[in-house]
Amino acid sequence: MADQMTGEEMYMQFQDYARKEAGLTEKNIEVGEFNICYQEGGKGETVLLLHGFSGFKENWSLFAKHLSTKYHIVAIDLPGHGKSSKIESESYDLENQVKRLDQFIQKVGLKRFHLAGNSMGGTISGKYTVTYPDKILSLGLFDTGGILSAKQSEVFELVMKGDNVLLIKSAEDFDRFQEFVFVEPIQIPEPMKEYMVKISIENKDFNEKIAQDFFSGLYTSELYSLEADLPKIKTRTFILWGDKDRLVDVSSVEILEKGLSDCEAVIMKDCGHCPMLERPEEAATHYLKFLESI
Repeated sequence: MADQMTGEEMYMQFQDYARKEAGLTEKNIEVGEFNICYQEGGKGETVLLLHGFSGFKENWSLFAKHLSTKYHIVAIDLPGHGKSSKIESESYDLENQVKRLDQFIQKVGLKRFHLAGNSMGGTISGKYTVTYPDKILSLGLFDTGGILSAKQSEVFELVMKGDNVLLIKSAEDFDRFQEFVFVEPIQIPEPMKEYMVKISIENKDFNEKIAQDFFSGLYTSELYSLEADLPKIKTRTFILWGDKDRLVDVSSVEILEKGLSDCEAVIMKDCGHCPMLERPEEAATHYLKFLESI
């Protein structure tokens, strides 16, 4: 019975169910010093999906369910995240994460593919597309980071004051995080939530290291600006945003549209920072329409 299961068992059961529903299989591969954990399934052109800061590959499972009948899906735990290696001595800045991503791509044998990322994953996707344009069939930017001239978000302002709401230290922090990320926070059974809080707290110190490595430019004015590279992106690009994103302001969309030579944008009403989690079927429908128009 569900009420006799531990929070960890409930969490694992849900992730297994979502993975199977999407037709995905969990796999591992050695890439340099790192073990990279990823999910793969489906047939057709490859769609490679990158999660955001403190996220993991399962962020895409409910979304991928609607794509995997037509596309080959690969969703990875970026180095330092999820079940992939967390190596304290390594740096998780943008340059190194892009390099590791390409090593992974070469190792699994991907030649040309659609690339999409959410938040930090979008920043990595944009930089990867600039660096390896011949490998990219299309680019997807879901509430992406790196748009520095957009209106400052609530979370950005808090981070600048030393209050990083993305670093979880307690159950209260977890609830606050959910409220910032989603318009309608996802309802999670209490035992499962307690397990997720526990894991978040355990990952807090390493997530803080990743934040310092990747986002150190917030304090030094050297943060990677995707805006500077927009004219270099000739790949057809799909922009998806939640109109009530409190982490990366929706004003970023207009900047992207002006800077990119070939793009289309969809803004989801009453949606937050992670459309693929908050409303996976709707987000996937918009993305599929874009993919099928190429």
